[in-house]
Amino acid sequence: MGKTADLTTVQKMTIDTLKKEGKTQKVIAKEVGCSQSSVSKHINREAKGRKRCGRKECTSKRDKRALERIVKQNRFKNVGEIHKEWTVAGVSASRSTTHRRMQDMGFSCRIPRVKPLLNKRQRQKCLAWAQDKKDWTAAEWSKVMFSDESKFCISFGNQGPRVWRKTGEAQNPRCLKSSVKFPQSVMVWGAMSSAAVGPLCFLRSRVNAAVYQEVLEHFMLPATDQLYGGDDFIFQHDLAPAHSAKSTSTWFKDHGIPLLDWPANSPDLNPIENLWGIVKRKMRDARPNNAEELKATIKATWALITPEECNRLVDSMPRRIAAAIQAKGAATKY
Repeated sequence: MGKTADLTTVQKMTIDTLKKEGKTQKVIAKEVGCSQSSVSKHINREAKGRKRCGRKECTSKRDKRALERIVKQNRFKNVGEIHKEWTVAGVSASRSTTHRRMQDMGFSCRIPRVKPLLNKRQRQKCLAWAQDKKDWTAAEWSKVMFSDESKFCISFGNQGPRVWRKTGEAQNPRCLKSSVKFPQSVMVWGAMSSAAVGPLCFLRSRVNAAVYQEVLEHFMLPATDQLYGGDDFIFQHDLAPAHSAKSTSTWFKDHGIPLLDWPANSPDLNPIENLWGIVKRKMRDARPNNAEELKATIKATWALITPEECNRLVDSMPRRIAAAIQAKGAATKY
């Protein structure tokens, strides 16, 4: 005959069913194959709403509040540092207990998202831009060709320090780390529409206005024929120095290509940023040994992007605009 703690899930369910049928504890014990005391303890526990036995928690509500304050003061501390500070505050608990209490509060250890931090003026401009575009439909956004550069590294293991955050706090300013624009690495230029992706261009040197205009001439113009044929479109790029140079603006005017105005430091509004993320996730298991193998892997992965993925990302633009307005021009969840 098993003890209460030894009852299986099936035995507990059987006891509950037979109890509802009006069977006595003696009959239930015989049918289930356990002691009558085990049946009695299980029934009494369910009646009192007790889920389990065991010693009481060694930490109080006050201790938990102190722990949450410590975590929120610096979310980039590891469990050992947080445990030490909690112990100094007068709480007697083990390191594993500290970790469990943090998990009970909803904190998970995650790789922080990278977001360029916006100053007040930039947030105001982003908000004004979003309000100006809030009535654009998905059909109007489908006429936009989105473009961007992205960095790809041979090593995928160095993700940097992790951050403690709860569900829904990914874009909390205290959970973000600042990014460095265009770090030295293998840089790729790409473009997309709601229908498909355009050709990739691997950038061999620092991107100045002259280099960027060569990219436009040899990669962007062929992409327009591929993605739009002879239909009208609007080209999007950010405010990088090479993009906003006077000679680049003249190049677009000479070619009769309209530009979409774009707020500074707002990659979260650009769906191609999500596309780069999709490509990098698909490459997660790849381990290229050199730059040429890395380029080949990027090309092969880029070619696997489907029209459905592109359409889904561009269709999200109205939601991105709404999120930017709700956040008053700050970081959005995209």
